[in-house]
Amino acid sequence: MQEIKKDMYLIDKAELLQVIMEKKNALWRLCQICCSFPKAENHYEVTYSFANGYEFANYRLIVEKDEDVPSISRVYKSAIYYENEMHELWGLNVENIKVDLHDKLYRIDVETPFIEKEGE
Repeated sequence: MQEIKKDMYLIDKAELLQVIMEKKNALWRLCQICCSFPKAENHYEVTYSFANGYEFANYRLIVEKDEDVPSISRVYKSAIYYENEMHELWGLNVENIKVDLHDKLYRIDVETPFIEKEGE
């Protein structure tokens, strides 16, 4: 784990579940999970944000385009919606989501609308 700036840490996939369990056991709540795909860098940036009172911490995971990310929905149930959204809108592969909505979270006509297709 590397501190990028105050309250923002870069973690790798092998550290993710350990960090999640530490936060859960310390009674931190999951605030949000954010996914982005900077076109210039050609990878996903997934940021997990937690709060405990007035403390706030963010953990960023860099994920290659075809790489899977483990689900945290068995630890934080609210992650079900974030993880389904990341898959449906961004195309991020999330392994073992507790409740996989199979791209039915939103009523959209376009597959992964937030990722630019080749030639666009």
